[in-house]
Amino acid sequence: MSKVVEIVTEKINPIIENFGYEVVEVEYAKKVDGMNLCFYIDSPNGITIDDCEKVHKLIDEPLDELNPTGDSSYILSVSSCGLDRPIKTDKDFKRNIGKVVDVKLYAPINKKKSYTGKIVDFDDKTISLEINGETINLPREKVGNVSLHLDF
Repeated sequence: MSKVVEIVTEKINPIIENFGYEVVEVEYAKKVDGMNLCFYIDSPNGITIDDCEKVHKLIDEPLDELNPTGDSSYILSVSSCGLDRPIKTDKDFKRNIGKVVDVKLYAPINKKKSYTGKIVDFDDKTISLEINGETINLPREKVGNVSLHLDF
């Protein structure tokens, strides 16, 4: 975790969470247009563009006062997680228990490198999926990517 992310996670995330939003991830990364500080937020009711604008206005001044980048310029953005955002953290897995996900593996298990199933449980070593009424346990160390399954 970068120092900037560490600072804003400690000082800015509580401001956002006090207004009923969950900070899913904070990212500080170089993009085409320069350094970007992005807050990905969620709420039980979902996120609208108005929510993103509200949170942006809410944290703009406290960020200026905090100066987490030490006067280096950056672009601030606030965004919803998006349906295609990878499920990475324990918090992500907890939020998605009972939902159907696609899991891509680094190496095959039972001759398969991808699985689609409902998350039924997880811990620091394993992700448990229900597939066709059976539970399969996938070692987290072998999991490359987990994302919500989208039916079109």
